[in-house]
Amino acid sequence: MEKEDKIVLTPGSKYRIISMEQREKPMITHGIFKGYTSIGNDEAICLELDESHKELKGRLRIIPCGMMLAIDVVEAAKEDKKDQPEGMYI
Repeated sequence: MEKEDKIVLTPGSKYRIISMEQREKPMITHGIFKGYTSIGNDEAICLELDESHKELKGRLRIIPCGMMLAIDVVEAAKEDKKDQPEGMYI
């Protein structure tokens, strides 16, 4: 896969993230990707929760990358190459 063909998470895109919450039940997160962050030495992504989260709408949720099971692209924003850190691909 060429570098230009790699899939990247772009700020402003809408994603549906399935991540581990409990052994029997995954956590579903719908929202707008705000960027990458870290928790200690662990990389994580930050999403602004959408209206499907009711009273939590607008809050930020940080999900460690190692806890994510799947990412669905709901609506992709245009990639701004200058804002994308090198090597941050999923």
